[in-house]
Amino acid sequence: MPPRPPGASPDASQAARRAVGHVTGMTGRDAEGVVGVQRRDDGGWRVTVEVVETHRIPDTADILAVYEADMDADGELVAFHRIRRYTRGRVDHP
Repeated sequence: MPPRPPGASPDASQAARRAVGHVTGMTGRDAEGVVGVQRRDDGGWRVTVEVVETHRIPDTADILAVYEADMDADGELVAFHRIRRYTRGRVDHP
């Protein structure tokens, strides 16, 4: 993928990659993956990243967390916070 031109807004995949870098850098934890990307009204992005907070044996007992990273139109981090924690084996119910 070619680099974006100066002044161009990142696309969703670029924003997601940057958000993973921000979240792993801020938390010091391993990312499991991106579980959501949403364009904000101001041209920025809200990216939801799942991370492993605590590795356990067996893996199904790992503690995972979900973080939201808000990025501006230039792809810079403007806010991030943890929105929930849970064990890997837990399934959300509607």
